[in-house]
Amino acid sequence: EGLRGMSGSTVERTARIVRTKTEAAAEAARTRGSRLVRTVTEDSIALEASRQAEAEVLQLHASTEESVKVAYRSTGLGIYAVVMRFAGMPLERLAMVLNSSQVSGQGQLSQAAKIVFADGAMAPFRTVGRASLVAWFLQYSVMGCVFQVCDRALSRLLGVRCIPYGEELMRRPDESAAPMSPSEQARAAGKVVLAPLLSGCIESSVSNRAEAQRFYGIDKLAAVEAKLGANPVARALGPGFAANASRNFIMASSSFVVTPVLYQRLYPQEKKDAQSLFWFGLGVNIFAGNAIAITQQALWGRALDYAAAGGGRPISYAAVVREGLAAEGSAAFITPTKWVARVLMNAPVQGTLPWFYNEACRAPQRPGGGGVAPALFTRARCEQVLPLGEG
Repeated sequence: EGLRGMSGSTVERTARIVRTKTEAAAEAARTRGSRLVRTVTEDSIALEASRQAEAEVLQLHASTEESVKVAYRSTGLGIYAVVMRFAGMPLERLAMVLNSSQVSGQGQLSQAAKIVFADGAMAPFRTVGRASLVAWFLQYSVMGCVFQVCDRALSRLLGVRCIPYGEELMRRPDESAAPMSPSEQARAAGKVVLAPLLSGCIESSVSNRAEAQRFYGIDKLAAVEAKLGANPVARALGPGFAANASRNFIMASSSFVVTPVLYQRLYPQEKKDAQSLFWFGLGVNIFAGNAIAITQQALWGRALDYAAAGGGRPISYAAVVREGLAAEGSAAFITPTKWVARVLMNAPVQGTLPWFYNEACRAPQRPGGGGVAPALFTRARCEQVLPLGEG
């Protein structure tokens, strides 16, 4: 009845007002909805960015934690080696002389002993200078650190797994992995050769000249180097570098490849512990590593004698081998006496390296055990990325 009483224009105005208000309400609802969606979207983006930032922080912590572990182990190896090598200097000098052309025929051990102790019982220790102390520390710390760096870099480059070490040695090998293709097997074999080769060369670049100094004596090495007139690089590497690097390649392979791989795969699982790793590593280095490395040690000693002839001359390894075989046959490079001398000189430190590196250096890094890593990171944060109890 009210509508009937209203004029047409009034009805039309009323309808327009209602329509306008309805459209305004709908527009406001759409605006609020768009704002809500935009807010939710922005919150989602912010949340994702926060998660990514947290992941990057955790990754950085994991990377830093691993770097600290490598540095910790390598420093421990260096200090351990300095003490052991200095204490064993009489044995080292004896082995150096036995594995050279300075002795021959019967009674080589007594001949070598007379040469080594000609200036008194303390004579071997007097050949050790600051260069040897620094070289020993760097030599053994480089062996652990650089081998890991080489192993990991080559593993990433070639797409193969790293050599096992640490806590991984105490676990059963992963037998669920798919068999490797011939291409993967070739890459893995190449990496197993290249990693100790690179680390052995780096080790020799640090240690060879100091070893030559202990072999010749400080004054004689200076005279030989002056006569040779070598370029700065060759002078820094020292005489006999190739033979020295070959020997260190063999020992790095024995300590960091053969010992951990054989121990993890072949040693009875129920008998694995720190003590068994110690004796296993010692046995592998004595009866495998040193038995092969002794030939290169003898080649190195004979090469240095060759270089010193006539006051100094360039080394010809072909001539060294030819003259040695002509004079003594295979006994010029390997005999039981040379092997025993090498074992007595090198096995105490080299044979215990796998145990010291994987066990003694690892223990202080466990949660609550003190050491470097727990001091830098909270246990809760680190265990989200890499448990500190892992090797």
